[in-house]
Amino acid sequence: MPTLVFLEHHDRELQKDSLGVLGKAAELEGDVSALIAGSAVEGLAAQAGRFGAAKVFIAEDRALEAPLPQPRVDVAADLVRSHGFDTVLFGATVLTADVAAGLAARLDAGLNWDLVDLMQENGKLVGTRPALDDTVYVDVGWKGEPRLALIRTGTFEPVESGGEAEVERVDVQLEDFSTLATMLEQAHEESEGPSIEDADVIVAGGRGLGGPENFALVEELAKALGGAVAATRAVVDAGWYPYSTQVGQTGKTVSPRLYVAVGISGAIQHKVGMQGSNVIVAINKDPNAPIFEYADLGVVGDLHEIVPKLTELVNVKNAAHFPRD
Repeated sequence: MPTLVFLEHHDRELQKDSLGVLGKAAELEGDVSALIAGSAVEGLAAQAGRFGAAKVFIAEDRALEAPLPQPRVDVAADLVRSHGFDTVLFGATVLTADVAAGLAARLDAGLNWDLVDLMQENGKLVGTRPALDDTVYVDVGWKGEPRLALIRTGTFEPVESGGEAEVERVDVQLEDFSTLATMLEQAHEESEGPSIEDADVIVAGGRGLGGPENFALVEELAKALGGAVAATRAVVDAGWYPYSTQVGQTGKTVSPRLYVAVGISGAIQHKVGMQGSNVIVAINKDPNAPIFEYADLGVVGDLHEIVPKLTELVNVKNAAHFPRD
């Protein structure tokens, strides 16, 4: 099963989800190749080798400097055809969703998306996909080759194996229509602390906070714990907090070591995005809130009283362990 993993990168770093997919592919197949497309990206090949790539194809061109999908479709299509890859895997992001869809159309290939697992059964690749609002899981396959798959964000953790990859540069040949789009500007959101995708600790707020001004309680607790702040869809739809912090079915999937849900009822759409957390703590005044059904620790009470006291306790603990003088 010759497998190619598309590795997305930003700011000279390979993305966590891409590396997680690479590691899973190496676990299944062993001899896995990776594609890195961009400008001046050859230095990333060593990192790909450490996370499971036996061979890394480097496609460098100024037309690949901007994170536009169509030039990457050209590169990937040529590589799949010339090397006979029968499987192409992507960690799901906005960019890779476009690349995977374009590649599927170009190669007349089957694409399964939102997968949360991959396995081999009787020599065939089988994916697992949530259905019915993540209440059930179904096995999915492909009718032909090449097989394309988008893996849900946060599904596989990168595992460093310490290997060294063979590096091969590929000739970049782009279609005329692939160079028509130009990126005029790329904005980066300014934020403090870790992103919710990478944080070990997340404190999330819901409508139970009562208003946007009360997110200060969540922010202070997150700061004390050294974590990131997240929010539910209802909160971001109401304009209380940025969409970039949304966790759930239509937001981001996270898997921190600790997830503290403050004023969150626990609807299935939110559960989908955070059920992979190692420990879930819920604070809610409603003892019948659905979130208590899957929380490891539940606190029933007024969050406006509980959260400040919890923050104070954490700060006292921090001060005892890390005195200033």
